[in-house]
Amino acid sequence: MLSELEQIEKNALAALNSTQDEAGLMEWHVAHLGRSAPIMRVFDKLGQLAKEERPMIGKRANEVKRALEAAEAERNGVLHQAALSRALQSERLDVTLPGRPVQHGRLHPSTQTLRKVYRIFAEMGFQVYRSRDVETDEYNFQLLNFPPHHPAREMQDSFYIAGDHAEDNALLLRTHTSPGQIRSMREYAATDPKNPPPVRIILPGMCYRYEQITARSEIQFNQVEGLAVGKGITFCDLKGTLSDFARRMYGAHVQIRFRAGHFPFTEPSAEMDIECFVCGGVGCPVCKRTGWLEILGCGMVHPIVLQNGGYDPRQYSGYAFGMGTERITMLAHRIEDIRNFWANDMRFLQQF
Repeated sequence: MLSELEQIEKNALAALNSTQDEAGLMEWHVAHLGRSAPIMRVFDKLGQLAKEERPMIGKRANEVKRALEAAEAERNGVLHQAALSRALQSERLDVTLPGRPVQHGRLHPSTQTLRKVYRIFAEMGFQVYRSRDVETDEYNFQLLNFPPHHPAREMQDSFYIAGDHAEDNALLLRTHTSPGQIRSMREYAATDPKNPPPVRIILPGMCYRYEQITARSEIQFNQVEGLAVGKGITFCDLKGTLSDFARRMYGAHVQIRFRAGHFPFTEPSAEMDIECFVCGGVGCPVCKRTGWLEILGCGMVHPIVLQNGGYDPRQYSGYAFGMGTERITMLAHRIEDIRNFWANDMRFLQQF
């Protein structure tokens, strides 16, 4: 049996050296290491040998098998290198051709705008506060002065996850970042209920609304909420903060205006416009012939909202504002379709 194993190894190695390509190597593997190969038949015969011969024959058979597998791996490397060499020799390589540019990753345009907004408000002393995407109806509406069946709820069609909007614990994807106002005020007020500390924060995050997707509206968008609460805060503070923000965002010479608006959680409320960058205020299709473009809504925090947040409206006042960063990006770069932000079209994203 030992001489038979020596002959099997010799024949297999001789056949291996004559293989010229990967197909031939595959045929060799089937013939010499496959289930019906001579070496495998030796293993099948071990049970027929005398008890004292089995260890020696089995050990030698395993050595032959491992030797053939190692030789096969070495031969495979030789054939692979030979194939690469032939491919290089058969192809023409023009070393004078310019190299292919490396595509570098970059930040999404919405992220770039968000970071710029963070930087501007950080210079004004605002801190970033994060709140949850999934909210209860109570925090998303009721504590913000949206009672059940309030007409203003129709302005924000919602994605309800569980329950009905008449239930306090009904879950939905937040329609705005304003629920963070209540959560942040309660967190601040909990540190000193008798004399709550002042609040100056921005609350960025994704918002979701169940509405028709068009060039100007999406079912998801980034929003940045701003909140300042303290003693003696007035509408003048709100106007000065947002005017400074607009100048830092769009340039020192940007023209702005405030006009009356309505939001259930602020009183009085306003909307802020900037002069149309396309027509310079003359009037064009982009600004709907008005010469102005809206960038955010704002107002003084409603006394009910202050009270729900743990602040006594007789001692404290505050202002709040909310802006959509996609809309700000559209205005800054003259983007006409908001759907471009979520289409993952590299031709669009590589421009930023």
